[in-house]
Amino acid sequence: MGRHILHLRFDLPAEPDAELPERLRRLLEGITPRVQMIEPDMAVLDLTGALPYWKRDARALTEVVQLRALAHFGLPSSAGCAGNRMLAAMACALTPPGRRTVIDDSPQAITAFLKPRPVRELPGVGAKTAATLAEYGLHTVGDVADVPQSTLQRLLGARAGRALHEHAHGRDTTIVDPTSAPASLSTEHRFVRDELDPAAHRRVLLALADDLGARLRASGQIATGVTCTVRYADLSASRRSRILPEASQHTVLLARAAYAVYDSLGLQRARVRSIALRADALRPADKAPRQLTLDAGDDKPLAIEAVADRARARYGRQVLYPAALAIGTRSPSPRGHGGGRTEDGRGRRGR
Repeated sequence: MGRHILHLRFDLPAEPDAELPERLRRLLEGITPRVQMIEPDMAVLDLTGALPYWKRDARALTEVVQLRALAHFGLPSSAGCAGNRMLAAMACALTPPGRRTVIDDSPQAITAFLKPRPVRELPGVGAKTAATLAEYGLHTVGDVADVPQSTLQRLLGARAGRALHEHAHGRDTTIVDPTSAPASLSTEHRFVRDELDPAAHRRVLLALADDLGARLRASGQIATGVTCTVRYADLSASRRSRILPEASQHTVLLARAAYAVYDSLGLQRARVRSIALRADALRPADKAPRQLTLDAGDDKPLAIEAVADRARARYGRQVLYPAALAIGTRSPSPRGHGGGRTEDGRGRRGR
């Protein structure tokens, strides 16, 4: 019997209970001990060993998991189940809440699912790689699968070409690791309507970075990387991560990394439904090594940041926000989760 991996995405409320992710984990571990929480709203389960115990097939057990989450916590979920994590994640990204997509573990079913998908949906394919492949007429996963591995290696390099060849044929060896992930902090903005304007996307990224930075400084933590998740009108999503040059809690540095991740997606008039930003691998700020010098261009924003933190501590979180967010009638309002805190709202006066 092959592996059966279940990828779940939960539709969390706007202000989730801080304990909800841990309670959700315990619920899922009642199905199988091999549970990995990727984000507060996302989990991966290895159902392989649980199927004989529950005496159900993968589709039926997936339905049980979704019904339990709905019954216990009122959480609808999207589910993708397949023979490996990559396929399960891709299936989940294309599935609306309350539904499930199960890919049979057969070469025919895997090929039928992958062949028409845009190549950018494969893990590790960013805007630059997708553009390179497009120059040679390789737009879909099926196009790439028809190309010899040696050709892909000449185009992209030995390692990247080999990985792309494996993924295009539906092969992925990533395991479900139940070890607790390093602490993270997340915040998200959902647009009132699907947003096409890249300038609006960047304003939201700044608001999210500002929210994360303030929460990191308030809790005495620093992040070693950021992850940006963009969800589109067709329910698909793109996720990219970047390691920071130096672990940081400063808004200007978090925003700079967030912009770089967003730019790597190469979005052109994409209809974006929501943007989430996560600060990854948190650790105490007082135990981290520090650079002796910073870029002189960062001195002024960091000084303003310190003043803003003191004002917020005295008058409340909503008193100040970056002046760039004052464009328009109201500033973006992210909602945050992770680390036992939930913050939302920006201010009504810029700085």
